[in-house]
Amino acid sequence: MDNTKQGDFFADYKNEDSALIVNEGVEKLPTVNPYFKSPFKKRPRLLTEDEYMDGIVRGDRTILSQAITLVESVLPDHRRMAERIVQRCQVISSKLKTMRIGITGVPGAGKSTFIEAFGSYLTSEGHKLAVLAIDPSSEKSKGSILGDKTRMETLCNDPNAFIRPSPSAGSLGGVARKTRETILLCEAAGFDVIFIETVGVGQSETAVHSMSDFFLLLMLSGAGDDLQGIKRGIMEMSDLISITKADGTNVDKSNMARALYANALHLFPPTESGWVPTAVTSSAVTKSGLPEILKKIEEYFNLVWGNGFYERKRREQARYWMYESINEELKNMFYENETVMKLLPDYENAVLEGQIESFAAASELIEKYSGKR
Repeated sequence: MDNTKQGDFFADYKNEDSALIVNEGVEKLPTVNPYFKSPFKKRPRLLTEDEYMDGIVRGDRTILSQAITLVESVLPDHRRMAERIVQRCQVISSKLKTMRIGITGVPGAGKSTFIEAFGSYLTSEGHKLAVLAIDPSSEKSKGSILGDKTRMETLCNDPNAFIRPSPSAGSLGGVARKTRETILLCEAAGFDVIFIETVGVGQSETAVHSMSDFFLLLMLSGAGDDLQGIKRGIMEMSDLISITKADGTNVDKSNMARALYANALHLFPPTESGWVPTAVTSSAVTKSGLPEILKKIEEYFNLVWGNGFYERKRREQARYWMYESINEELKNMFYENETVMKLLPDYENAVLEGQIESFAAASELIEKYSGKR
């Protein structure tokens, strides 16, 4: 039966005058419950450069967080857009007088507790605070807990505070690779005080010192020989030392430690800024010492704003980060090179099997990348 006759045949069954009528059948039900709501959220679309900038300048924290994530991304497309956004934010930031405060301390000094107490005091005094907390990444899993927000519940709910934990992600000294760019974004968003919290005393102090205006060192009393508990180089970078947990039965020990550190600071050469570092005591529980710390910070900034050291130090930091950016870009260019990507696994296996020394492998890869071989 051809198609024409077949169509006429079935048409007879649809004729109302026919004894045989073919029903249309039951409507097919949807395969997915229309009332079912997926627990998985759709990935937000990537905003345009102007949308990011409008949100940042407007102080939209959601867009600010998304922009910081974009800055931290390692994808080439994201990196290029992030560079343009950072450049535009730098223009805004350069016209502002903000306070970048690096905070570090010995393990157990209570950095997060101090930051929450002191940060709440700052916002109560009319400041807008951004806290950039650096969490250590695991060498095994490469993951990071990012738990600083859970330790700063009060500050998290403060409308004038913004907390952004970031993984160190293998960066030297535990300072996130894109921390400086994040500072510029936060300043463009209207935050006049920036806290940069490090993982702890170690190699990170030099990196934090290169991106902050004021360096605050938190110390404990009664933890062995106070003056031997920390390297001289870190104390020389400090603009203020605070002996934390100065409450209860620990007040006398804290005052004694403060006197020791204050005397030790006077032995160091004069600072370029003309500021004379000192030591104070503080307690996040009783809130004692917090007004004094803020007073010292304000005195420091009034000094450096007046004598020109503030702008001079910012320019020196910009030069430092120019070289850091060159090193970072050269590293990205090397690892994203097609020749290197193709040869790297073979060289890696050869090093693991002892067929070639690591220095020789690195030298050959660099030579192949540069086209010398």
